[in-house]
Amino acid sequence: MISYAAPVRDYRFVLEELLEHRSLNLSHFDETTPDLIEAVLEEAARLANEVWAPLNHTGDREGVRLENDEVITPKGFAEAYRAYIDGGWNGIGVDETLGGQGLPEVVASAVQEMLHGANMALGLCPMLTAGAIEALSLHGNDKLKALYLEKLVSGEWTGTMNLTESQAGSDLSQVRTKAVQKEDHYRLTGQKIYITWGEHDMAENILHFVLARTPDAPQGNKGISLFLVPKFLVNDDGSLGERNDVVCASLEHKLGIHACPTCTLSFGEKEGAIGYLVGESGRGLNHMFTMMNEARHKVGVEGIGVAERACQQALDYALERMQGRSPKVRGGASCSIADHLDVRRMLLSMRARTDGLRALALYCAAQMDQARHGADDDTRQQAQARVDILIPVVKAFSTDQAVDITSLGIQVHGGMGFIEEGGAAQLLRDVRIAPIYEGTNGIQALDLAGRKLQRDGGAALCALLDEVETTAGALTENSALKSLGESLAQGSADLRAAMAILLKEGGDADNGPDAIQAYATPFLSLAGHVLCAWQMSRAALIAQAALDEGKGDADFYRAKLVSADFALRHWLPEGRAQRAVIEAGMNTLLDFEPTSY
Repeated sequence: MISYAAPVRDYRFVLEELLEHRSLNLSHFDETTPDLIEAVLEEAARLANEVWAPLNHTGDREGVRLENDEVITPKGFAEAYRAYIDGGWNGIGVDETLGGQGLPEVVASAVQEMLHGANMALGLCPMLTAGAIEALSLHGNDKLKALYLEKLVSGEWTGTMNLTESQAGSDLSQVRTKAVQKEDHYRLTGQKIYITWGEHDMAENILHFVLARTPDAPQGNKGISLFLVPKFLVNDDGSLGERNDVVCASLEHKLGIHACPTCTLSFGEKEGAIGYLVGESGRGLNHMFTMMNEARHKVGVEGIGVAERACQQALDYALERMQGRSPKVRGGASCSIADHLDVRRMLLSMRARTDGLRALALYCAAQMDQARHGADDDTRQQAQARVDILIPVVKAFSTDQAVDITSLGIQVHGGMGFIEEGGAAQLLRDVRIAPIYEGTNGIQALDLAGRKLQRDGGAALCALLDEVETTAGALTENSALKSLGESLAQGSADLRAAMAILLKEGGDADNGPDAIQAYATPFLSLAGHVLCAWQMSRAALIAQAALDEGKGDADFYRAKLVSADFALRHWLPEGRAQRAVIEAGMNTLLDFEPTSY
């Protein structure tokens, strides 16, 4: 079984050289230094490599089980989670005023990536708690925050999102769970499905954030409110009281993440589960989106973490597996499969894409820091507009690519990749849920091509593309990188052309919704390819300058150049083909009748 090693050097490259630690220039992070960040990365890597990663395969084999309404997690998971919260990692990106460490989001995202690379199933638990912290801190009243927030921030208590019901998948307007007011609280009845870490034995309490309707609520989204329903009731002094009327009715049997309990939760089998209104009545969906937006970026980062592990595992196997004759040596000496150019194509494709995805996700996290802590309103608003564009791309494009990258990892292993003992198959099984989580990737594409693009006429994306084209110009002025600049410029032109089609046809009063539905997914794919290629272009400029200056770590910078070259000249053309898909129009989809297929 191949172990995992958190790619600290790669994180440092992105944070220090690509992003130039710009988050640290914000006054909010005055006391955060590059040396501190380096120490944080090293310590997080130690936790990921030595404590979490060894449990990835054993947890998958053992799985979780339900006994007497209690979920038993795999051996070692509770101890690994305890090591995580004892180290203060749960509050790494939480503001110090809320009891957290107050580090930049870009640093918290790097740490999150390595933890998901080490053990995705375990990493999902604190990922959901982070969204619960955000929702409670922004929308909870003073009493709720006083009772619940400190333990959420520390990780002693964990949080969940309870949206989905059997009749209400992505259409949350169909939610039927009821909440009836009783003095200062509500009694909830109903059932929620697919609740990640909805029940477990790793924390003393679990706080469920539940969408439900009050009896007089109107139908549709405006009738939904958000409630906090604890597993154990909490007394006024913060001590735990009796068990609430919420139980895990069953566990889902899933393709992957076997060590992560995915629960059906039943509320109110007796008197009704006690819950407390969070925020305004009837605005629950708006408040829940606080959690979902937090989670969407993190799901993208999660996919990148698993992709990184797949890269490492495939490379290690390719270097060790002896097969065939070397194309480099006359006479055909035996060689490792890493000598074969088709295998190298797969390895480099995996690596270049993972590098580009990481750079874009961390760039987005840095923009989140600007949006929260920028010096003035204009700076914060511009950053938020950029975050709004980037989050659906990071979530959807990263997870789609992660599925493909982990599949390529199996291909590198050949037959051994299809055998569970090799470990490559688990990575594909685990990450396959990520394109479905937190709004399917089709929904992310609709959000980008419909709501985000249409509301400002493409202004935020155009501002990004202005920077892309500036980078392309810098590349073309460098004789060693000219071809990369030409490729990037062509990609940007394709994205602008596709955007023009979407804005024109998507704004049509009659056919606009159909056009957005038809073009959204290829448009997001094209945007993802171009924006990742942009980040890899910037990496190429930095790496070339480092080599020209004779800077140390030359092997690292040479590898970055090779990765960037592949991203710009081999991978980006695949994405550019999506322009032709959009230009082909939507008549074929309109003519298709599924009933006659």
